[in-house]
Amino acid sequence: MATVGFIYPDHAAEDDYPFAERLLGYRISLPVEHIYGTDLHAVPELLDLGSEKRLAEGAALLARHEPDAVVWACTSGSFVYRWQGAHEQVEKLSAAAGKPASSTSFAFVRAAQALGLKRVSVAASYPDDVAKLFVDFLGAGGIEVVAMSSEDIDTAAEVGRLSPEAVVELAVAHDHPAADAVLVPDTAMRTLGVLGAIEDRLGKPVLTANQVTIWEGLRLTGQVPRCDQLGRLFAEGR
Repeated sequence: MATVGFIYPDHAAEDDYPFAERLLGYRISLPVEHIYGTDLHAVPELLDLGSEKRLAEGAALLARHEPDAVVWACTSGSFVYRWQGAHEQVEKLSAAAGKPASSTSFAFVRAAQALGLKRVSVAASYPDDVAKLFVDFLGAGGIEVVAMSSEDIDTAAEVGRLSPEAVVELAVAHDHPAADAVLVPDTAMRTLGVLGAIEDRLGKPVLTANQVTIWEGLRLTGQVPRCDQLGRLFAEGR
């Protein structure tokens, strides 16, 4: 059984990970360990949160689970380093863990590529300046953003308190006719339980942070189980 370890910042929507284990029939293990800092969606704080020292602490906590791969489960704490810096962040995490590593930001790019998506809409919970950095990151990965919205929510804790109905409406409200998919980029947002509802409303794929993070970790192990309950990515993306 593959084991993917996740470094998760503070507490918000980490229960998406055991929920995914259940949906995947307990065929994989998805242990989560936490690192702590401010949960403010602001560039200086995010740079600190994703620092080499903090991620090394997370890797050390995950070691007891003997993971086959590790993922930094934080979108803003990875794309804030921009394309090259995020690569260096992942390389240092891999060295600290002694395992293949990735981050949620790269997970979005690779998931979009797996589904053949070229143009997307971004439904972001972040303040506008932070959301624009995600748009830049996607562009560096060859993905065109045709529309971007920012809900201007300052902290991850606030995002974690959004109701399932609010999450669905956030994603659906920020679709765009020219978009191949809608991306919802915050691991603090519980989305796995509403993926089907969003895709049914949109009639197109939706990629959410915890969804792509789990998929990316499994991709690193070479074992991505098919699952119709985790969106088109797990049903179709290979």
